[in-house]
Amino acid sequence: MAGNRSETAQGLTLITPPLLYSVLVLAAPLFTILAYSFLKDGYLTVIREFTLENYVQVWGDPIFRRIMLRSLGVAAMVTLVTVVLAFPVAYFLSFVVAPERKALWLFLITIPFWTSYLIRVFLWKVILGYNGVINSGLLSIGIIDEPLTFILYNVNSMVITLAHAYAPFAILPIFVALEKIDRPLLEAGRDLGENRLMTFWRVTLPLAMPGVVAASLIVFIPTIGDYVTPELIGGGKIPMVANMIQVQMLALDNRPLGAAMAVTAMLVVAVLSLAFVLVNRRFLKVQR
Repeated sequence: MAGNRSETAQGLTLITPPLLYSVLVLAAPLFTILAYSFLKDGYLTVIREFTLENYVQVWGDPIFRRIMLRSLGVAAMVTLVTVVLAFPVAYFLSFVVAPERKALWLFLITIPFWTSYLIRVFLWKVILGYNGVINSGLLSIGIIDEPLTFILYNVNSMVITLAHAYAPFAILPIFVALEKIDRPLLEAGRDLGENRLMTFWRVTLPLAMPGVVAASLIVFIPTIGDYVTPELIGGGKIPMVANMIQVQMLALDNRPLGAAMAVTAMLVVAVLSLAFVLVNRRFLKVQR
């Protein structure tokens, strides 16, 4: 009995520091935002009176609905592009690269994390800019006579930038799912007369779907809340929901309304993510 108590005390000692850290760093800010969303706004101050007016204003605002739909659309496009491009890379790492070299390849994939996200966004602005790398290259080989203006400050440029930024987050979970696949299952499929394409479609892809679902969520959720890319690559002309929240919080100093927008956006993302997981529940059970 004393031994069990000792083990319990040791366990509590181990988990208490990270638990307190999580509460302070994650839970406290979320509860603060939630509390602010139910307060009233005064001129350059917050009136500590309970109200639901902020949520009524958010749901009744056509601009917020339009920007929220745009954010969801951009996030969906980024997720689709990122996962479609990440899957072949993960497949190559899992099935083609020799086992002793996989660690090196994974190390190379994580190199973008060595630089700041902001720097990577600025680099894409340089690449896609009016006098950037793409325009300069096309002009030098004579394909175009004047710089292209449609490759920056639009949704396409935002999708390219975000897909590049979140590519490693998509490659790694798909790679892990592919690594868990028993190779004899693939050999059995080919022994039964299936070609490589059908074996991939009927065996490999379903077994890899848990990784695809995880990669989709990992990319989709933070993309909706991205602030830097719409501001720099979109030129501020294609704001997303994070930009709208920033305007309310800082420029207009309406923290309760900004908090209500943030909570609403989190609820929308949570509901959509849960629906996505439920739709793919059959694939998530494949490897259990």
